[in-house]
Amino acid sequence: MQIHYKNNLLEKVLIGVNALTAAAVAASFVARFGFDKPLLPVGILYTAQVALLCVFIVEKIIRLLNAVSMREFWRANWFEILFLLALGIAMLGAGRWFYRDEPQTVRHLAVGIYLVLQVVTKLCRTSVNLAASGKSPTRTLIASFLVLITCGAGLLCLPKASTNERASFVDALFTATSATCVTGLIVRDTGQDFSLMGQLIILSLIQLGGLGIVMFGAVFALLLGQALSLRESVAMQDLLSARTVSRIGNMIAFIFIGTIFIEAVGAVTIFGMWNDVPGWAGNVHEQWYYSIFHSISAFCNAGFSLFSKSFISYDRSWGIYAVICPLIILGGLGFGVLYDLANIAADRINRFFKRRFNTRYRLSMEAPKRMRLQTKIVLSVSACLIVLGMLAILLFERYAGRSDSASNTGVLGALFQSITARTAGFNTIDIPALSTSSKLILILLMFVGGSPGSTAGGIKTVTLAVIIMTVFAALRKREEVEMFKRSVRVVVVGRAITVTLLFVAVLFGASLALSITENANGFTMSQIMFEAGSALGTVGLTTGITPSLTTAGKLIIIVVIFVGRLGPLTLLAALTFNLKPAQYNYPDEAIIVG
Repeated sequence: MQIHYKNNLLEKVLIGVNALTAAAVAASFVARFGFDKPLLPVGILYTAQVALLCVFIVEKIIRLLNAVSMREFWRANWFEILFLLALGIAMLGAGRWFYRDEPQTVRHLAVGIYLVLQVVTKLCRTSVNLAASGKSPTRTLIASFLVLITCGAGLLCLPKASTNERASFVDALFTATSATCVTGLIVRDTGQDFSLMGQLIILSLIQLGGLGIVMFGAVFALLLGQALSLRESVAMQDLLSARTVSRIGNMIAFIFIGTIFIEAVGAVTIFGMWNDVPGWAGNVHEQWYYSIFHSISAFCNAGFSLFSKSFISYDRSWGIYAVICPLIILGGLGFGVLYDLANIAADRINRFFKRRFNTRYRLSMEAPKRMRLQTKIVLSVSACLIVLGMLAILLFERYAGRSDSASNTGVLGALFQSITARTAGFNTIDIPALSTSSKLILILLMFVGGSPGSTAGGIKTVTLAVIIMTVFAALRKREEVEMFKRSVRVVVVGRAITVTLLFVAVLFGASLALSITENANGFTMSQIMFEAGSALGTVGLTTGITPSLTTAGKLIIIVVIFVGRLGPLTLLAALTFNLKPAQYNYPDEAIIVG
């Protein structure tokens, strides 16, 4: 919601004060919880946080007086009253009405929660406002990823984030990039080298990176009852690749609620799976933590695991194939496809009950909703890739692999790797032990990736379908590319070809650069290509060379992961946002190709 102010210069000053205050709040929490011992006495840090709290309150009063309409201001900030009311009850009631033994602890906690809520609300609002500022929303998306990665790397460098040796900045940056871009490549063992604090930072980066911080900003605004302005809706439509602006709020709500619901169901379903393997010594709390962590990691297609060998020890557990696989597939289909499927299912249910219980609607009911072309392409290509990938791995491990690898790679193992190679980075079989042919198949699957609008990387399933059907159209001497009795626009064909060529260029360029930086390590070209393909596809599978990469090699992988998450075409579009299309065409002339 847009609020109008009397003095715009004063508003700009308050924005700067807010930014400095939010940075000071973050610094106070880092000084308190980021080190083995607080950098300053707890009393001084608490006093500083109370002063920062007062700054936020004064800022609200000034903005209220500066607002053109106080009613408009309170409509946009009504929740501030609830925050202050809860803070006042906690500050005055501690020691009187509750927690009479430790009132100071309650007050510290209340001040901390209030400051966190203030910082979160301001970050969410800022992200949405920047996306709707009239500039390229893609630049805002890129900037949000860069800020998130930088902050995550700084937090992972803290002593409290590691169990033993403190993570170097390059390792922390690598981990933060891999988590934010939902990749899964690691240079430090997530379950062993990072403490609970470090693991929670990684999990937060996975969730924020999977959905996008701009999306969380829009969700926060909707949860607080604030309708998105037209410019904000248009910006979100661009970021979500939605078709219409009118239903953008419904789609945002569906994405957020659907994500929470799917991840919750996944966590509850795999809760009992951890006891299936002998040697599990975790208690109930650890079971819940492992379930939540791996459910979020699977749905966001991140591939991070708290086990050193991923899911190799659980290759015969039912939960891997009945829960983790569906989570990965759902996360890789794309939110637009899930939204379309949910609408179709709701329409079918609605029509069933109307036909069953309201006879007058039987003849006047409108036509049922049809599946969009995008959904048909995504579902058909995803199913084909899963089946063909599984059959290829089984075939090559049987006839081109070692004798022991053929026996270890069963139908379920091949199925799991075919699913996870396109999106997530989990594995139930030893990747280095696979044959060269199977690794090539995995590289191809990683190159394709998931579907548009999902958390997966790669050129995307729809791009592959357009490229293949373009070839078929040329062979059939058809002027238009056709799929499911629909024609595809020429501009879409050009975009698909551009995306594919850019991905090929980045893949070979990264492989060439790694072959130079990792020359002393003696890695084979197959291992280097696999690593580059995994990074570009934001998959996370590895042949085991990631921790041994040189500093230059790690930096190359970081860049490739970032490019793979956002897409090279997205980055180029952000860089060329201000370029205007030419207003003229040159005369054409026939040329010979092929």
